[in-house]
Amino acid sequence: MQVNIKATNLEITPEIKKVIEEKISPLDRFVSGIKMPLEAFVEVGLVSRHHHKGDIFYAETNIGLPGKIIRSEAKEDNLFKAINVVKDELQLLLKKYVKKQIAKKEKSAQALKK
Repeated sequence: MQVNIKATNLEITPEIKKVIEEKISPLDRFVSGIKMPLEAFVEVGLVSRHHHKGDIFYAETNIGLPGKIIRSEAKEDNLFKAINVVKDELQLLLKKYVKKQIAKKEKSAQALKK
């Protein structure tokens, strides 16, 4: 999976880039049946300090799949926590997507038998 990273109000350090790629890239194993190359768009940043005290970081990820875009976002006081929350949510959403695709195939196969 190709991971595109964008930062807002934040500088991407090699450590941040490494963590994002380690957390997001392995998610393609959940949708291994898809023959097209997958691309994840990750945006990390620092929420403007206009409304909050202290640093509030956010992470957003979009993964384009056939017929659907899987999106997850999280705001946390630590950037790495936000990345982990996004990863966990994406795992659940990708598993759900795969289950729906399998159910659709089984339903169409049953319709052909009748």
